[in-house]
Amino acid sequence: MFRQLSERFGRPVAMAILTLLGMWLMVMVTLPQLQMIDYSFRPNLLPAQLGGPEDVWTLSNYVTLFNNEIHRAIFFKTLWSSVLVTLLTLVVSYPLAYYLAKVATPRQAALCILLLIIPFWINEILRTYSWFIILAFRGPLNEILLALGLIDRPIRFLSGDGGVMVGMVYAYILFMVFPLYNAIESLDDNQIRAARDLGAGNVRTHWRIVIPHAKPGIATGCIMTFMLAAGSYAVPALLGSPGSRWFTQIIYNWFFEGGNWNQGAAYAFLLLVLCIGFMSLVMKFFKVGLGDIAK
Repeated sequence: MFRQLSERFGRPVAMAILTLLGMWLMVMVTLPQLQMIDYSFRPNLLPAQLGGPEDVWTLSNYVTLFNNEIHRAIFFKTLWSSVLVTLLTLVVSYPLAYYLAKVATPRQAALCILLLIIPFWINEILRTYSWFIILAFRGPLNEILLALGLIDRPIRFLSGDGGVMVGMVYAYILFMVFPLYNAIESLDDNQIRAARDLGAGNVRTHWRIVIPHAKPGIATGCIMTFMLAAGSYAVPALLGSPGSRWFTQIIYNWFFEGGNWNQGAAYAFLLLVLCIGFMSLVMKFFKVGLGDIAK
């Protein structure tokens, strides 16, 4: 990186950029994470007790999660729900990314990308509220289904996890589409033509040619989508019901309602470990490294 920056901007500018980047990572990422870890291993004490004999490292904050059946169930539910959101987003994004990369003309691709990006100029909370209105009991979707005679009475889309899934797929689709598009676009069209000339159908061509080539893009999209879904707060808070709470809502309650930052830090650190574990698993499954993902 330093050599590339030096060739483009010169050594002094390259040094300045890397120094600022290192300071930003240290101050905004590393130090807060280290402080969170330290908080997670300490009990929640009154200010007068800080630094006293009770202010020692302990695993009690972590034990709380495994002793609390409700929180433990929400933790594992957040895990599999985030995996499901990732898979749904991949299923929706792959055809779109392939169309943009290999089927659409440059003008059509530019128009589609613009249509994808424009809604994201609006704040995420406002976009989530729009889905709240669409999926409401007396919202437009139910009215259309009733008018078409497809249902006899309105459906409560927001009474379970369905609304949360739809909102998250919509909220994070760009983080799946663009890595896939970037990977598929680099595939030589001659390989696809050769596969079809040899008698391979569409499914076999995608399975044997396109998907293996797009593995870095798939891995990148899955990692980003899963981490965003697992760490989401606004979407489950707005589109979920009391029975579909997300683990981030429990963390929020510890920090801002319960006033127990130490317990909240422990829960947040466990969520971070979960995301890192998923990232490692995806990289191993697709047999890609950080260098492949960075491309």
